[in-house]
Amino acid sequence: MTQATPRTLTAEALGTAFLLATVVGSGIMAERLAGGNVAIALLGNTIPTGAILYVLITLFGPISGAHFNPAVTFGFFLRREIGARAAIAYVAMQIIGGVLGVWAAHLMFELPVLQASETVRTGPAQWFAEIVAAFGLMFAILATLRAKPDAVAMVVGLYITAAYWFTASTSFANPAVTIARGFSNTFAGIRPVDVPAFVIAQLVGAALAVALARWLLAEDRS
Repeated sequence: MTQATPRTLTAEALGTAFLLATVVGSGIMAERLAGGNVAIALLGNTIPTGAILYVLITLFGPISGAHFNPAVTFGFFLRREIGARAAIAYVAMQIIGGVLGVWAAHLMFELPVLQASETVRTGPAQWFAEIVAAFGLMFAILATLRAKPDAVAMVVGLYITAAYWFTASTSFANPAVTIARGFSNTFAGIRPVDVPAFVIAQLVGAALAVALARWLLAEDRS
């Protein structure tokens, strides 16, 4: 069972910080260089996000499991692979790391550190998209752990790269990412008032993936 230790918690905070610095920083850079072309800006935001996920999961996976995502931690809690106290500690460090990563991105691009996003992201279509995005992410992780554990970093990076484009919400799929992006009035932002619905949808998606995986990925004991 996964344990909350200084090493694992530091890994979760640092990994999530670098993830958010990449998401927000690449969004700022992409918007500045895209010349008003939103599709090019989104592409410039997508590729670095998928790439950094591969790097971070490869680096921190052996230390903490490289969750970097409260929905993933919640999924493993439902599977009884992490206890309640450890899960709460993981989630706290993920959120703290995410916010610090956003602030780091602001500092790198000479923007005010403290911000609140004004980007509207709401409505049934986007909520459903977040259920789909989180469901796909959690199921991809569980299925890959069963079939080819060494490929988790690649699968997660590629899945998020694709999900940026096939979901209406651009696949936040991560409550820590969602909360942290509420503190950035940039290309990657989301209004703080829109955050709770996204988080609920993400947790629902993760729980549904765990339920399906319990049946679909079960070992044949006949």
